[in-house]
Amino acid sequence: MLRSVAAVVMPDVAPFELGVVCEVFGIDRTDTGGPQFDFRVCTEVPGPVTTKLGFDLVVPLGLDAAADADLVVVPAYGASHRVSPAVLEVLRAAHARGAWVLGVCSGSFALGQAGLLDGRRCTTHWMYTERLAAEHPTAVVDPAVLYVEDRGVVTSAGTAAGIDACLHLVRRELGAAAAAAVARRMVVPPHRDGGQAQYIETPLPVEADTLEPLLAWMVEHVEEDLSVPDLAARALMSERTFARRFRAETGTTPGAWLIRQRLLRAQELLERTDAGVEEIARRCGFGTAAALRHHFTRTLGTSPLAYRRTFAVPARAGRPA
Repeated sequence: MLRSVAAVVMPDVAPFELGVVCEVFGIDRTDTGGPQFDFRVCTEVPGPVTTKLGFDLVVPLGLDAAADADLVVVPAYGASHRVSPAVLEVLRAAHARGAWVLGVCSGSFALGQAGLLDGRRCTTHWMYTERLAAEHPTAVVDPAVLYVEDRGVVTSAGTAAGIDACLHLVRRELGAAAAAAVARRMVVPPHRDGGQAQYIETPLPVEADTLEPLLAWMVEHVEEDLSVPDLAARALMSERTFARRFRAETGTTPGAWLIRQRLLRAQELLERTDAGVEEIARRCGFGTAAALRHHFTRTLGTSPLAYRRTFAVPARAGRPA
C-alpha cells in the first residue's frame, strides 16, 4: 500500500515538476474522499537547493527521510549533473526493499545512473530520449509514451506528463476513485490516453472546433454501441477525417479510447457498487462478463473480482447503487 512518499531534490531542480509531485502527494484530500500521504521533500545536503529558474529552495530534510518511503521520486533537474553516490544508493535501496521509484522527466537520468533502467522500458522528455538511450544502451527507451511502469520503476515524459505518472501510481495502489479524487481537485483528467507523440508530431492545421463535446457525450453514453460510422456522422465528418482528427486530439483510436473509458467506468462500479460482473459489463458497454474480463485482465493485469477485493469501498450510507 502506498502511504509514504519522499521527493529527492537535486541541484537545478525544475519547480514545476517538483510542484506536480507536491500537489499529488503532499495535500490531504481526505475531506473529499481522496488520500493522504506521509510526504517529505529531502536532499543530500539540507539547506538551499538551486532551481532551474534562478531562485533557491530551502529543503531542511536529508536523505534519511527517504529511507523507509513507499515511493521515492526524483523530479526533473539539471540532467548534465552527475548524481552523487549517496543519492544513487537511496534509489537502489528503495528499489531493493520493494518501494516504487519514479523519475519525472529528466529525473529518469538519475534512475539510469543508479542502474535501475538496465533492461527496462522507460521514457523521458522527447527532447532527451536519444540522449537517455545513448547513455544507457541496455534501457528500452520509448519516446512516444507519457509514462512507463516496468517492475517497480516508473518514468515519465516531460513536464505535465509527471501528473499522469503520479496519478497512475495513485490509481495502481489505491484505486480509480482515489485517483479521480486527486484529479478532480487538480482540475485534470484522471487518465489521458495516447502519448507524447501527439505533441512532437507535425501539428495539424488549426481547426475551428474540437472533438471535446463528442468525447464528453461518448463518456455519458459509454454503455451504448458506439460505432465509428455513427460517431463520425454525429461529428459531421467522413469516417476518414474523423479517424484522423480523433487520433490527433487523443493520441489513439476511437476503439482504444472507448475501451479505456469503459474500463474506468467498470473500475468505479467495482469499487463503489455491489453489482455483479455481468451487470457491470452491460452498464459499461462490454456486453458480456467474458468481454469485460478479457479487457480488464489485458489492460490492468488483474481480474474484475480480484480488483474489487482490493479496492472496494466499504459499504456506507449513500453509496451509489
